[in-house]
Amino acid sequence: MPTDVSLWPLIGVGVIIAGFVLRFNPMLVVIATAIATALAAGFGFDRILATIGTGFIKTRNLPLIILLPLAVIGLLERHGLRQHAQNWISSIKSATAGRLLVVYLAARELTAAVGLTSLGGHPQMVRPLLAPMAEGAAQTRYGTLPQRIRHKLRAYSAATDNVGLFFGEDIFVAFGAIVLMVTFLREAGIEVEPIHVALWGIPTAICAFLIHGWRMYRLDKMLDKELGGGRAAEEVAAEQAAAAKSVEAR
Repeated sequence: MPTDVSLWPLIGVGVIIAGFVLRFNPMLVVIATAIATALAAGFGFDRILATIGTGFIKTRNLPLIILLPLAVIGLLERHGLRQHAQNWISSIKSATAGRLLVVYLAARELTAAVGLTSLGGHPQMVRPLLAPMAEGAAQTRYGTLPQRIRHKLRAYSAATDNVGLFFGEDIFVAFGAIVLMVTFLREAGIEVEPIHVALWGIPTAICAFLIHGWRMYRLDKMLDKELGGGRAAEEVAAEQAAAAKSVEAR
């Protein structure tokens, strides 16, 4: 006999969408979603607590894997990691923000292509090293940078890491997405070897490198146009004056 399927547990999807749209704390949103879904599915309060407790016990070592590297990075930053990175790149006179990011893009794609995806990343590489080095290279050429340029360089640094990882890991034959595609194709009656899927990722990775490399070339041109000839100092002075007026208004 067919039975009715309750769609009420899908209310969790609405809860998580509303929470992120309203910019609530992600941890609280996830917890509220889990509780709302469980209640809609008819779970008792004791069963909800038992399920959450079981999940915590099974994954209690995961926070250590995530938090310990962050603690080390924070300690290094406190002892001047960002400043040392900026000072080092400033000593290379030929370095520009665009050239630096192109070199990192090549390194990120190549390391991801052999499965070393953890060598980069936003917390451990972009924030403490790559972004400060890009800012340092630009600051050596143009002087003190306006805040909007600093934010733009940070965004380009994060994008470079994303592009390098996304298109580089598709070349690694043991990457999960490749295994998923091979399995899906076999279920559809199409036999294909993982190595062939990985090899066809190489042209895509090369195209991604060339396209993003062109964006880095245009970034250098944009910086020359907007900050060359002392315009950077003028914009910084205007920002400082606006900030002083804001403080006085308060």
